[in-house]
Amino acid sequence: MFQHISVLLNETIEGLNIKEDGIYVDCTLGGGGHSEQILKRLTTGHLYCFDQDLTAIEAAQKRLSLVSDHFTIIHANFVHLKEELHQLGVDKVDGFVFDLGVSSPQFDDGERGFSYNYDARLDMRMNQQQSLSAYEIVNTYSYQELVKILFKYADEKFAKQIARAIERHRMDQPIETTFELVDIIKEAIPAPARRKGGHPAKRTFQALRIAVNDELNVFDKALNDALSMLRLHGRIAVITFHSLEDKICKYTFQQVTKEPDVPFNIPVVPEYLKPRFKKITRKAIVASEKELEDNHRSHSAKLRIVERIYEDEKG
Repeated sequence: MFQHISVLLNETIEGLNIKEDGIYVDCTLGGGGHSEQILKRLTTGHLYCFDQDLTAIEAAQKRLSLVSDHFTIIHANFVHLKEELHQLGVDKVDGFVFDLGVSSPQFDDGERGFSYNYDARLDMRMNQQQSLSAYEIVNTYSYQELVKILFKYADEKFAKQIARAIERHRMDQPIETTFELVDIIKEAIPAPARRKGGHPAKRTFQALRIAVNDELNVFDKALNDALSMLRLHGRIAVITFHSLEDKICKYTFQQVTKEPDVPFNIPVVPEYLKPRFKKITRKAIVASEKELEDNHRSHSAKLRIVERIYEDEKG
């Protein structure tokens, strides 16, 4: 059973300001929580949903069908959202949702290899049909490449020690499972550091997952494509779960909403220089106390929303 509690659900739906005849895109279908609430608010509008995970798609198909048939599920990574939507005749969209990270069922399904709490083959692929997995990275990437991944995607201060330990162990035999990797990480991190700051493998597993799925580059491209397709008064809502995703979102939204630098002697900013978007959330929205109690995965979640306020040749 694919069950997933959507984080910041009410805040996201309210922030999208949904029109009943609008075109909406859920870039991260997952368990279908956000999609279901969008669909309930549409009459003549349509919802397009992206997901790579066939298990998630099958469960969401059933869930959404109970609401209406005004939806289309696209089995693809949201990095392809522009071309996939163009193929379906969609050029302008009234709202996008990005709910980033790994869904609860992917973590809880031990066989997927996302979690350090279950023993499974090293995998971590969101799209089970792609070839690159955590197994290939751990067993074939060079010491330098491993260090770079651990530093860049998880700010792991023991990246060099962990990479050396991986390199040493795989010389004897391939590192096959999550628990094998966990033991290697524990061996590499000094005992005092292991006793504080949560599970010692947390950062390494995060870094590998991001690398396997190329999450940051994918998100950066998709977010910019979504901005280019957004209709006048349309909105984009982004929920991030770690600082690297949030940094991309915050920077991108800052770039498209900032006022231009104009000479002090120009009292009125020309129309063509004005920003095309405005922030709906001045600061990121975080989970309420109640949500924090009910859903522990909401602790690191941040929601940011922008709206297109000008539509012209700048796009």
